[in-house]
Amino acid sequence: MSQTLIVDLYISADDYLQHYQGSVKYVSCESRDGRRVQFPSGILQRFVTRNGIRGSFSLEVDDNFKLIGIRRIA
Repeated sequence: MSQTLIVDLYISADDYLQHYQGSVKYVSCESRDGRRVQFPSGILQRFVTRNGIRGSFSLEVDDNFKLIGIRRIA
């Protein structure tokens, strides 16, 4: 069974460059329901714009909180 966590991300282009270059490997944030979430920053690469990453995302995780998938919802 999977769970869905909603996170709101605001990562500037300069900040994401550190992720892209590999000096930062994980994004750590809080989901809307207050849980701390950490996931590999590489999964966000397809959502990067000139302004960085901005928006709300749905993270699907399994029972062990392993990431199954991510999609932009707003």
